[in-house]
Amino acid sequence: MSMGIDIFGCPKALVGMVHLQALPGTPRAALSVSQIAGRAVEEAWLLTEAGFDAIILENMHDTPYLAREVGPEVVSAMTVVADAVREAVKVPLGVQVLAGANRAALAVAHAVGAQFIRAEGFVFASVADEGLLGEADAGPLLRYRRAIGADAVKILADIKKKHSAHAITSDVPLDETARAAEFFGADGVIVTGTATGRPTSVDDVRAVRFATRLGLCVGSGATPDTLRELFQYADAVIVGSWYKQRGDWRNPPDPVRVRELVQAANRARI
Repeated sequence: MSMGIDIFGCPKALVGMVHLQALPGTPRAALSVSQIAGRAVEEAWLLTEAGFDAIILENMHDTPYLAREVGPEVVSAMTVVADAVREAVKVPLGVQVLAGANRAALAVAHAVGAQFIRAEGFVFASVADEGLLGEADAGPLLRYRRAIGADAVKILADIKKKHSAHAITSDVPLDETARAAEFFGADGVIVTGTATGRPTSVDDVRAVRFATRLGLCVGSGATPDTLRELFQYADAVIVGSWYKQRGDWRNPPDPVRVRELVQAANRARI
């Protein structure tokens, strides 16, 4: 069974990345947890009603990020928000906690019955804009998943993660990184551009497709014009920028762009 069917309920899935407003304790925090949850529910409902196949929640507005460890105030707020979204929409749900706070994401996902997490720094080290991610997280993360009984939560691992320098692994090409993620127990891999909203290279997606049997997601920069080519190789495409007003992830969703993206995905999957 392909990852698209196994996790998202369909092949060639269109996944909406809902960027939560800044959570309590972070520099840009301005809303209550209930207000943050309300906005997330509205956006998730808009996307799923339009035809998105799955939703993933991310604390994107929590800049500047902490590396690997976030406070209990973030974990508890993410859990409240994720639970509200879980109750509001019935599509598969994922969680990502920035930056690289994969165990926090796993705990949230397990608590609310979400299906997957997006994990950064699963294999190899990198230098991210929040600092050095000097230890690969696969070993601790999979042991933690077993310890809390969360084996049903799938781990989708970013390889050569965005917003990072990869000079220290420059002799390890992208396809070898994907093979390492498979060897270390990821359930799927994510290929991205260099930053949020930046296009993902089709050549990179193709190279990873032929390197691993794992499910393959595109993690940034997809547009209606690129979906057909990306879906030639990818099992899922995650979109969090293009459907926003003016294509900027910081803005609210644009219902017209949401519908246009879904229509393009439907055409690409024929």
